[in-house]
Amino acid sequence: MHLSGDLGAGKTTLVRGLLRELGVLGTVRSPTFSLLEHYHADPWSVLHLDLYRLSTPEDVLALGLADHDSSGALWLIEWPERAGNALPRADLEIRLRGEAAGHQIEILGRGDLGRAWLAKLGSIS
Repeated sequence: MHLSGDLGAGKTTLVRGLLRELGVLGTVRSPTFSLLEHYHADPWSVLHLDLYRLSTPEDVLALGLADHDSSGALWLIEWPERAGNALPRADLEIRLRGEAAGHQIEILGRGDLGRAWLAKLGSIS
């Protein structure tokens, strides 16, 4: 999932809520300074990235993301635009906007998997 939005739009708050729903009980840290936090949420191995502090797209290569690329991996990436083309395409793109009247969210399915997830979300009542 690629999470985009200005500072304060709610990206990290959304990730914390999702991790809680997946059963993560411990502290959910913002990876603003560490760039990467890892969580286990059976059956998922969750990687939370915050790329805001990257100087160049090439900096993402130093994170060793290939070590986390598996079928049970869920990547939650804040500020994906900072990585240029160094990231895989997102299955879901989430755009957040913080406004005076409240927060706005737009969720876009990318590819078959992303569209399937959106369809499933639409069928939850």
